Amino acid sequence: MMSTLINETGTMNAEPNAPSADIPQPLKGLRVVEFTHMVMGPTCGMVLADMGAEVIKVEPIDGDRTRHLLGSGAGFFPLFNRNKKSIAIDLRRPEGAELARKLAAGADVVAENFKPGTMGKYGLDYAALSQVNPRCIYISLKGFLPGPYDHRTALDEVVQMMGGLAYMTGRPGDPLRAGTSVNDIMGGMFGAIGALGALIQRGITGKGQEVQSALFENNVFLVGQHMLQYAITGQAAAPMPERISAWAVYDVFTVKDGEQIFLAAVSDAQWDTFCDALGFADLKADPRYPDNNARVKQRPHLLPILRERLAGRSAAELAALFEKVGLPFAPIRKPEELYEDEHLLATGGLADITLPDGARAGQTAKTTLFPFTMDGHRLGVRLQPPTLGQHTVELLRGMGYAEADIQRLHAQRVVAG
Repeated sequence: MMSTLINETGTMNAEPNAPSADIPQPLKGLRVVEFTHMVMGPTCGMVLADMGAEVIKVEPIDGDRTRHLLGSGAGFFPLFNRNKKSIAIDLRRPEGAELARKLAAGADVVAENFKPGTMGKYGLDYAALSQVNPRCIYISLKGFLPGPYDHRTALDEVVQMMGGLAYMTGRPGDPLRAGTSVNDIMGGMFGAIGALGALIQRGITGKGQEVQSALFENNVFLVGQHMLQYAITGQAAAPMPERISAWAVYDVFTVKDGEQIFLAAVSDAQWDTFCDALGFADLKADPRYPDNNARVKQRPHLLPILRERLAGRSAAELAALFEKVGLPFAPIRKPEELYEDEHLLATGGLADITLPDGARAGQTAKTTLFPFTMDGHRLGVRLQPPTLGQHTVELLRGMGYAEADIQRLHAQRVVAG
């Protein structure tokens, strides 16, 4: 498997997946300056970058901390920072803050996800930047929207716990966070969606605005269906392992050799197909199961019967059968197994990136692309995840800094790269 994930030769390929000229870049010509870290803010910038914007990531002089995370954080930086340029600036130095303000003043969009008040210390908050550049669209990505909680330090796991998602995911009495950074990623996406709306409005009014997106509010949006379930039925939503399913056949089944497969029949027509395909004529004719709602009420009786009858069939056999008759099914896969997924490989859902940091710096690995197409094309990797300060000199020159000044800023550790 490792040869699939990493190019073991370690050779540099500047643009392993350089997209062709006809791939849409709807945001080409838009300049974004991004003061972000971790996942939420970088996701927002990645959305804009993948769609063609020039996204400049402003990093601390010693780099974004996610460059060197271990474990579940090892993929953060290379995934969420592709198609960006990097400039490393020490904002704590007056000259560094001045440089950052000059950079931000020329931006169409500025994005940040630091604690409330942080950007104001450097004159990089919306109130200050909008005075210099009234067309600026400012994306503020926080833990909470302004209110009683906005002083709290938030993490994806924090808001999952307090926002009902961990309760819904885990077993009763055992709250469990979702298996990926759902709020960080979606919160960043909502920030980008807001920015796109603000860009359209700016085209009409000529004025920018501040867009705010927050982890907690994103999480509440995600569990909104369960809140409405309670409002409509008067019954509290049970955690997913104990939920009353809306469909009778909608579950994971353990089959031959201990393999598992998800199988579903979510309509009366699908139930008939399910019984016909599997040879369950007796269940199809059983008066206890005339329609879906009746079958839902009979789930405690029906599911053990189905589990017993399916236990001797292989997952591959069931998958082939369900695909043939058009019923929903899914193999139970681990993330690493998706590198071999025939659909992803056939549709260009994975692309090579060059790893910028760590023991495998300079080697290539496969990364996931946006899950949509534009004009029939997947949006690819134009720029590799940058090394720290890779574009510092280029950007300083573009702002009019003389070579002597650039050398001095490097020597004084105001910038790096």
